[in-house]
Amino acid sequence: MTSAHDAERELHVAVIGYGKGGEVFHAPLIDTTPGLRLSAVVTRNPERAAAVRSRYPHTEVVGSAEELWKRGGDIDIAVVTTPNETHAPLARAALEAGFAVVVDKPFALRAAEARELVALAEGLGQVLTVYQNRRWDSDFLTLWKLIDEGALGRVHRFESRFERWRPAAKGTWRDSGDPDTGAGILYDLGPHLIDQAVNLFGPVEAVYAELDARRGAPADDDSFLALTHAGGVRSHLWMSAVAAQLGPRFRVLGDRAAFTVHGLDGQEDRLGRGERPDAPDWGVEPETAWGRLGTDGDLRAVPSERGAYPAFYAAVRDAVGEGEPVPVEPHEVVHGLEVIEAARDSARTGRVARVGSAPASPAN
Repeated sequence: MTSAHDAERELHVAVIGYGKGGEVFHAPLIDTTPGLRLSAVVTRNPERAAAVRSRYPHTEVVGSAEELWKRGGDIDIAVVTTPNETHAPLARAALEAGFAVVVDKPFALRAAEARELVALAEGLGQVLTVYQNRRWDSDFLTLWKLIDEGALGRVHRFESRFERWRPAAKGTWRDSGDPDTGAGILYDLGPHLIDQAVNLFGPVEAVYAELDARRGAPADDDSFLALTHAGGVRSHLWMSAVAAQLGPRFRVLGDRAAFTVHGLDGQEDRLGRGERPDAPDWGVEPETAWGRLGTDGDLRAVPSERGAYPAFYAAVRDAVGEGEPVPVEPHEVVHGLEVIEAARDSARTGRVARVGSAPASPAN
Protein backbone atom coordinates (compact mmCIF):
# COMPACT_ATOMS: atom_id res chain seq x y z
CA MET A 1 0.00 0.00 0.00
CA THR A 2 1.24 3.49 -0.75
CA SER A 3 2.39 5.16 2.46
CA ALA A 4 0.75 8.28 3.88
CA HIS A 5 3.63 10.57 2.95
CA ASP A 6 3.11 9.62 -0.72
CA ALA A 7 -0.60 10.48 -0.68
CA GLU A 8 -0.15 13.83 -2.39
CA ARG A 9 1.72 12.44 -5.38
CA GLU A 10 0.00 10.95 -8.38
CA LEU A 11 -0.76 7.26 -8.08
CA HIS A 12 0.30 5.36 -11.20
CA VAL A 13 -2.29 3.01 -12.66
CA ALA A 14 -1.94 0.19 -15.18
CA VAL A 15 -4.99 -1.16 -17.01
CA ILE A 16 -4.64 -4.80 -18.01
CA GLY A 17 -6.78 -5.31 -21.12
CA TYR A 18 -8.18 -2.77 -23.58
CA GLY A 19 -11.40 -4.26 -24.87
CA LYS A 20 -14.64 -2.42 -24.18
CA GLY A 21 -14.06 -2.59 -20.44
CA GLY A 22 -10.63 -0.99 -20.54
CA GLU A 23 -11.39 1.48 -23.30
CA VAL A 24 -14.86 2.63 -22.20
CA PHE A 25 -15.27 1.97 -18.49
CA HIS A 26 -11.81 2.29 -16.96
CA ALA A 27 -9.25 4.35 -18.89
CA PRO A 28 -11.40 7.52 -19.23
CA LEU A 29 -12.36 7.50 -15.55
CA ILE A 30 -8.77 6.95 -14.42
CA ASP A 31 -7.45 9.63 -16.78
CA THR A 32 -9.85 12.26 -15.44
CA THR A 33 -9.49 11.46 -11.72
CA PRO A 34 -7.23 13.99 -9.94
CA GLY A 35 -4.41 12.18 -8.21
CA LEU A 36 -4.39 9.22 -10.61
CA ARG A 37 -2.22 8.83 -13.69
CA LEU A 38 -2.97 6.31 -16.45
CA SER A 39 0.64 5.21 -16.81
CA ALA A 40 0.33 1.93 -18.68
CA VAL A 41 -2.08 -0.25 -20.63
CA VAL A 42 -1.37 -3.93 -21.20
CA THR A 43 -2.44 -5.22 -24.61
CA ARG A 44 -0.91 -7.32 -27.38
CA ASN A 45 -3.47 -6.21 -29.96
CA PRO A 46 -1.84 -3.75 -32.43
CA GLU A 47 -5.08 -1.88 -33.16
CA ARG A 48 -5.85 -1.45 -29.48
CA ALA A 49 -2.27 -0.38 -28.81
CA ALA A 50 -2.58 2.27 -31.51
CA ALA A 51 -5.88 3.46 -29.99
CA VAL A 52 -4.20 3.86 -26.59
CA ARG A 53 -1.32 5.85 -28.04
CA SER A 54 -3.69 8.09 -29.98
CA ARG A 55 -6.01 8.92 -27.07
CA TYR A 56 -3.49 8.83 -24.22
CA PRO A 57 -0.08 9.84 -25.63
CA HIS A 58 1.41 9.94 -22.12
CA THR A 59 0.49 6.29 -21.51
CA GLU A 60 2.89 3.44 -22.20
CA VAL A 61 1.70 0.27 -23.94
CA VAL A 62 3.03 -2.89 -22.32
CA GLY A 63 2.96 -6.21 -24.14
CA SER A 64 2.18 -8.58 -21.27
CA ALA A 65 1.15 -8.75 -17.63
CA GLU A 66 4.38 -10.60 -16.87
CA GLU A 67 6.33 -7.56 -18.07
CA LEU A 68 4.22 -5.37 -15.81
CA TRP A 69 4.89 -7.47 -12.69
CA LYS A 70 8.61 -6.76 -13.06
CA ARG A 71 7.96 -3.04 -12.73
CA GLY A 72 6.28 -2.96 -9.36
CA GLY A 73 8.11 0.16 -8.26
CA ASP A 74 6.61 2.17 -11.13
CA ILE A 75 2.96 1.17 -10.71
CA ASP A 76 0.70 1.54 -7.66
CA ILE A 77 -2.61 0.11 -8.92
CA ALA A 78 -3.39 -2.66 -11.41
CA VAL A 79 -6.85 -2.80 -13.01
CA VAL A 80 -7.87 -6.23 -14.33
CA THR A 81 -10.35 -5.93 -17.22
CA THR A 82 -9.74 -9.03 -19.30
CA PRO A 83 -11.86 -12.10 -20.21
CA ASN A 84 -13.73 -13.36 -17.17
CA GLU A 85 -11.81 -16.59 -16.59
CA THR A 86 -8.55 -14.62 -16.24
CA HIS A 87 -9.79 -12.22 -13.55
CA ALA A 88 -8.84 -14.26 -10.50
CA PRO A 89 -5.42 -15.47 -11.77
CA LEU A 90 -4.38 -11.97 -12.84
CA ALA A 91 -5.64 -10.41 -9.63
CA ARG A 92 -3.64 -12.93 -7.61
CA ALA A 93 -0.49 -12.26 -9.63
CA ALA A 94 -0.93 -8.50 -9.27
CA LEU A 95 -1.36 -8.73 -5.50
CA GLU A 96 1.70 -10.94 -5.21
CA ALA A 97 3.66 -8.42 -7.33
CA GLY A 98 2.85 -5.72 -4.77
CA PHE A 99 0.07 -3.78 -6.49
CA ALA A 100 -3.25 -2.56 -5.17
CA VAL A 101 -5.87 -4.21 -7.40
CA VAL A 102 -9.18 -3.31 -9.02
CA VAL A 103 -10.98 -6.26 -10.63
CA ASP A 104 -13.77 -5.82 -13.15
CA LYS A 105 -16.91 -7.88 -12.63
CA PRO A 106 -17.26 -10.77 -12.22
CA PHE A 107 -14.74 -10.69 -9.39
CA ALA A 108 -14.07 -14.40 -10.03
CA LEU A 109 -15.95 -17.34 -11.51
CA ARG A 110 -16.37 -19.13 -8.18
CA ALA A 111 -17.02 -17.82 -4.69
CA ALA A 112 -14.21 -19.99 -3.30
CA GLU A 113 -11.53 -18.40 -5.48
CA ALA A 114 -12.91 -14.95 -4.63
CA ARG A 115 -12.55 -15.73 -0.91
CA GLU A 116 -8.95 -16.80 -1.55
CA LEU A 117 -8.23 -13.45 -3.20
CA VAL A 118 -9.75 -11.55 -0.29
CA ALA A 119 -7.65 -13.55 2.19
CA LEU A 120 -4.51 -12.99 0.12
CA ALA A 121 -5.06 -9.21 -0.04
CA GLU A 122 -5.71 -9.06 3.69
CA GLY A 123 -2.59 -11.10 4.40
CA LEU A 124 -0.47 -8.84 2.21
CA GLY A 125 -2.06 -5.64 3.52
CA GLN A 126 -3.03 -4.65 -0.01
CA VAL A 127 -6.07 -2.81 -1.30
CA LEU A 128 -8.45 -5.00 -3.31
CA THR A 129 -11.78 -3.86 -4.72
CA VAL A 130 -14.25 -4.73 -7.48
CA TYR A 131 -15.59 -2.47 -10.22
CA GLN A 132 -19.34 -2.56 -9.58
CA ASN A 133 -20.03 0.71 -11.38
CA ARG A 134 -23.81 0.23 -11.46
CA ARG A 135 -23.94 1.24 -7.80
CA TRP A 136 -23.41 4.76 -9.17
CA ASP A 137 -26.14 4.64 -11.84
CA SER A 138 -28.56 7.55 -11.66
CA ASP A 139 -31.65 5.33 -11.44
CA PHE A 140 -30.16 3.16 -8.71
CA LEU A 141 -29.14 6.17 -6.62
CA THR A 142 -32.65 7.59 -7.06
CA LEU A 143 -34.26 4.34 -5.96
CA TRP A 144 -31.91 4.06 -2.99
CA LYS A 145 -32.94 7.55 -1.86
CA LEU A 146 -36.67 6.78 -2.23
CA ILE A 147 -36.38 3.59 -0.20
CA ASP A 148 -34.28 5.33 2.44
CA GLU A 149 -36.90 8.09 2.73
CA GLY A 150 -39.72 5.54 3.04
CA ALA A 151 -41.48 6.87 -0.07
CA LEU A 152 -42.53 3.36 -1.16
CA GLY A 153 -43.35 2.08 2.30
CA ARG A 154 -42.27 -1.51 2.89
CA VAL A 155 -40.97 -2.96 -0.38
CA HIS A 156 -42.09 -6.49 -1.18
CA ARG A 157 -41.03 -6.93 -4.82
CA PHE A 158 -38.08 -5.60 -6.81
CA GLU A 159 -38.01 -6.03 -10.59
CA SER A 160 -34.82 -5.17 -12.45
CA ARG A 161 -33.84 -5.63 -16.10
CA PHE A 162 -30.92 -5.34 -18.46
CA GLU A 163 -32.46 -6.21 -21.83
CA ARG A 164 -31.21 -5.75 -25.38
CA TRP A 165 -32.22 -6.72 -28.90
CA ARG A 166 -29.24 -8.52 -30.46
CA PRO A 167 -30.81 -11.55 -32.16
CA ALA A 168 -27.57 -12.74 -33.77
CA ALA A 169 -24.78 -13.95 -31.52
CA LYS A 170 -21.30 -12.64 -32.18
CA GLY A 171 -18.31 -14.95 -32.36
CA THR A 172 -16.78 -13.49 -29.21
CA TRP A 173 -15.87 -15.43 -26.08
CA ARG A 174 -18.65 -13.62 -24.22
CA ASP A 175 -21.40 -14.57 -26.70
CA SER A 176 -20.19 -17.95 -27.93
CA GLY A 177 -17.92 -19.37 -25.25
CA ASP A 178 -18.48 -21.94 -22.51
CA PRO A 179 -20.38 -20.71 -19.43
CA ASP A 180 -17.95 -22.71 -17.29
CA THR A 181 -15.28 -20.22 -18.37
CA GLY A 182 -17.42 -17.18 -17.63
CA ALA A 183 -19.20 -16.71 -20.96
CA GLY A 184 -22.87 -15.83 -21.16
CA ILE A 185 -25.21 -13.18 -19.92
CA LEU A 186 -25.43 -14.43 -16.33
CA TYR A 187 -21.73 -13.72 -15.77
CA ASP A 188 -21.89 -10.55 -17.91
CA LEU A 189 -24.94 -8.71 -16.55
CA GLY A 190 -25.90 -10.86 -13.57
CA PRO A 191 -23.21 -9.41 -11.28
CA HIS A 192 -24.71 -5.92 -11.73
CA LEU A 193 -28.33 -6.94 -11.15
CA ILE A 194 -27.52 -9.17 -8.19
CA ASP A 195 -25.21 -6.60 -6.59
CA GLN A 196 -27.90 -3.91 -6.76
CA ALA A 197 -30.54 -6.23 -5.30
CA VAL A 198 -28.29 -7.31 -2.43
CA ASN A 199 -27.27 -3.72 -1.67
CA LEU A 200 -30.90 -2.65 -1.47
CA PHE A 201 -32.47 -5.62 0.30
CA GLY A 202 -29.76 -7.66 1.95
CA PRO A 203 -28.53 -11.25 1.60
CA VAL A 204 -30.24 -13.86 -0.53
CA GLU A 205 -31.38 -17.21 0.88
CA ALA A 206 -32.77 -18.98 -2.20
CA VAL A 207 -32.68 -18.71 -6.00
CA TYR A 208 -34.82 -20.02 -8.83
CA ALA A 209 -33.23 -19.52 -12.27
CA GLU A 210 -33.90 -20.04 -15.96
CA LEU A 211 -30.75 -19.81 -18.09
CA ASP A 212 -31.55 -20.16 -21.78
CA ALA A 213 -29.40 -20.02 -24.93
CA ARG A 214 -31.70 -18.96 -27.76
CA ARG A 215 -29.23 -17.88 -30.46
CA GLY A 216 -27.57 -21.22 -31.14
CA ALA A 217 -24.43 -20.59 -29.08
CA PRO A 218 -23.51 -22.43 -25.85
CA ALA A 219 -23.63 -19.29 -23.71
CA ASP A 220 -26.89 -18.24 -22.05
CA ASP A 221 -28.40 -15.12 -23.63
CA ASP A 222 -31.89 -14.98 -22.08
CA SER A 223 -31.96 -15.50 -18.33
CA PHE A 224 -34.20 -14.91 -15.33
CA LEU A 225 -33.50 -15.09 -11.60
CA ALA A 226 -36.01 -15.05 -8.75
CA LEU A 227 -34.27 -14.24 -5.48
CA THR A 228 -35.71 -14.60 -1.99
CA HIS A 229 -33.95 -12.24 0.40
CA ALA A 230 -33.53 -13.09 4.06
CA GLY A 231 -35.60 -10.01 4.92
CA GLY A 232 -38.57 -11.23 2.87
CA VAL A 233 -38.27 -9.11 -0.29
CA ARG A 234 -38.44 -10.98 -3.59
CA SER A 235 -36.25 -9.77 -6.45
CA HIS A 236 -37.01 -10.71 -10.05
CA LEU A 237 -34.05 -10.10 -12.35
CA TRP A 238 -34.13 -10.33 -16.15
CA MET A 239 -31.13 -10.22 -18.47
CA SER A 240 -31.59 -10.79 -22.17
CA ALA A 241 -30.02 -10.20 -25.56
CA VAL A 242 -33.19 -11.25 -27.40
CA ALA A 243 -35.82 -8.85 -26.04
CA ALA A 244 -37.53 -7.28 -29.06
CA GLN A 245 -39.40 -4.92 -26.71
CA LEU A 246 -37.70 -3.75 -23.54
CA GLY A 247 -39.35 -3.85 -20.14
CA PRO A 248 -38.84 -1.19 -17.45
CA ARG A 249 -35.37 -0.89 -15.99
CA PHE A 250 -36.86 -0.94 -12.48
CA ARG A 251 -40.35 -1.64 -11.18
CA VAL A 252 -40.39 -1.61 -7.40
CA LEU A 253 -43.56 -2.36 -5.44
CA GLY A 254 -44.12 -1.23 -1.87
CA ASP A 255 -47.14 -1.12 0.43
CA ARG A 256 -47.49 2.66 -0.03
CA ALA A 257 -46.39 3.27 -3.61
CA ALA A 258 -44.43 1.92 -6.55
CA PHE A 259 -41.53 3.33 -8.56
CA THR A 260 -40.97 2.61 -12.25
CA VAL A 261 -38.21 3.88 -14.52
CA HIS A 262 -37.44 3.05 -18.15
CA GLY A 263 -34.21 3.20 -20.11
CA LEU A 264 -30.60 2.98 -19.01
CA ASP A 265 -28.43 5.43 -17.13
CA GLY A 266 -26.74 7.61 -19.75
CA GLN A 267 -23.15 7.37 -18.49
CA GLU A 268 -22.27 4.25 -20.50
CA ASP A 269 -23.45 5.79 -23.77
CA ARG A 270 -21.50 8.96 -23.10
CA LEU A 271 -18.34 7.03 -22.30
CA GLY A 272 -18.86 4.95 -25.45
CA ARG A 273 -19.03 8.14 -27.52
CA GLY A 274 -15.68 9.20 -26.13
CA GLU A 275 -16.97 11.95 -23.85
CA ARG A 276 -14.88 12.87 -20.83
CA PRO A 277 -16.45 12.05 -17.45
CA ASP A 278 -15.27 15.35 -15.96
CA ALA A 279 -17.82 17.27 -18.06
CA PRO A 280 -19.84 19.78 -15.97
CA ASP A 281 -23.12 17.98 -16.72
CA TRP A 282 -21.78 14.48 -16.20
CA GLY A 283 -24.41 12.11 -14.80
CA VAL A 284 -27.33 14.49 -15.28
CA GLU A 285 -30.41 12.75 -16.69
CA PRO A 286 -32.98 14.61 -18.82
CA GLU A 287 -36.48 15.04 -17.43
CA THR A 288 -37.77 12.62 -20.06
CA ALA A 289 -35.76 9.86 -18.34
CA TRP A 290 -37.09 10.46 -14.82
CA GLY A 291 -38.96 7.65 -13.13
CA ARG A 292 -42.53 7.77 -11.81
CA LEU A 293 -43.55 7.34 -8.17
CA GLY A 294 -47.01 6.70 -6.76
CA THR A 295 -50.05 4.62 -7.60
CA ASP A 296 -52.02 4.29 -10.83
CA GLY A 297 -53.90 7.54 -11.37
CA ASP A 298 -51.68 9.41 -8.94
CA LEU A 299 -48.13 9.42 -10.33
CA ARG A 300 -45.44 12.06 -10.15
CA ALA A 301 -42.08 12.34 -11.86
CA VAL A 302 -39.09 12.01 -9.54
CA PRO A 303 -35.99 14.05 -10.46
CA SER A 304 -33.14 11.63 -11.03
CA GLU A 305 -30.15 11.70 -8.76
CA ARG A 306 -26.95 12.51 -10.58
CA GLY A 307 -25.06 9.47 -11.87
CA ALA A 308 -21.55 9.27 -10.44
CA TYR A 309 -19.19 6.76 -12.08
CA PRO A 310 -16.19 9.04 -11.32
CA ALA A 311 -16.82 8.48 -7.61
CA PHE A 312 -15.48 4.94 -7.89
CA TYR A 313 -11.94 5.83 -8.89
CA ALA A 314 -11.87 8.84 -6.57
CA ALA A 315 -12.54 6.36 -3.76
CA VAL A 316 -9.87 3.97 -5.10
CA ARG A 317 -7.38 6.85 -4.99
CA ASP A 318 -8.30 7.62 -1.40
CA ALA A 319 -8.19 3.97 -0.35
CA VAL A 320 -4.73 3.40 -1.81
CA GLY A 321 -3.25 6.81 -1.03
CA GLU A 322 -4.83 7.60 2.31
CA GLY A 323 -6.13 4.35 3.78
CA GLU A 324 -9.81 5.24 3.33
CA PRO A 325 -12.43 2.48 2.83
CA VAL A 326 -12.58 0.85 -0.58
CA PRO A 327 -15.56 1.82 -2.78
CA VAL A 328 -16.74 -1.80 -3.06
CA GLU A 329 -16.02 -4.21 -0.24
CA PRO A 330 -14.95 -7.57 -1.77
CA HIS A 331 -16.74 -9.58 0.92
CA GLU A 332 -20.04 -8.19 -0.41
CA VAL A 333 -19.22 -9.33 -3.94
CA VAL A 334 -18.43 -12.86 -2.77
CA HIS A 335 -22.09 -13.24 -1.82
CA GLY A 336 -23.08 -12.23 -5.36
CA LEU A 337 -20.96 -15.09 -6.69
CA GLU A 338 -22.71 -17.46 -4.27
CA VAL A 339 -25.99 -16.32 -5.82
CA ILE A 340 -24.64 -16.98 -9.33
CA GLU A 341 -23.53 -20.47 -8.29
CA ALA A 342 -26.97 -21.17 -6.82
CA ALA A 343 -28.60 -19.87 -10.02
CA ARG A 344 -26.57 -22.25 -12.17
CA ASP A 345 -27.50 -25.10 -9.86
CA SER A 346 -31.19 -24.15 -10.01
CA ALA A 347 -31.18 -23.94 -13.81
CA ARG A 348 -29.50 -27.34 -14.03
CA THR A 349 -31.95 -29.08 -11.69
CA GLY A 350 -35.13 -27.07 -12.31
CA ARG A 351 -35.47 -26.55 -8.55
CA VAL A 352 -35.03 -23.70 -6.10
CA ALA A 353 -31.44 -23.67 -4.83
CA ARG A 354 -30.27 -22.53 -1.40
CA VAL A 355 -27.50 -19.94 -1.33
CA GLY A 356 -24.31 -20.56 0.64
CA SER A 357 -23.31 -18.61 3.72
CA ALA A 358 -25.04 -15.21 3.69
CA PRO A 359 -23.34 -11.99 4.85
CA ALA A 360 -24.79 -9.54 7.30
CA SER A 361 -27.59 -7.29 6.06
CA PRO A 362 -26.57 -3.83 4.77
CA ALA A 363 -26.89 -0.86 7.11
CA ASN A 364 -29.91 0.55 5.34
